[in-house]
Amino acid sequence: MSLIIKAILSAVVIAVVSEIAPRYPRWGALLLTLPIVSVLAFLFTWYGQRDVTTISRLARETLILVPLGLPFFIPLAFSEQLHLGFWSAFALGLCLATLTIGCWMRFAPASL
Repeated sequence: MSLIIKAILSAVVIAVVSEIAPRYPRWGALLLTLPIVSVLAFLFTWYGQRDVTTISRLARETLILVPLGLPFFIPLAFSEQLHLGFWSAFALGLCLATLTIGCWMRFAPASL
């Protein structure tokens, strides 16, 4: 039952953003930047584990990985100037984020 509730909440966030974004891109972006998923993940993790050490480690890893995922947005944000279509900008963004996050996962210390 817990998994179903988590999936429904995640789906609602995605659905709301995808409905709002075409008409109000700034509001859609605001919803995307809110750490709704992070807040829910912390709450569900706490509810399931009740372990501050787990929450602390999750927060530290998230704090590092969020900036490393930001290169994903660069080709999308500048797709018009770079003369890229959606799919090529999307793919390039995925490649950039995979590179930055992959380097961190491969070369960073396993424990922070």
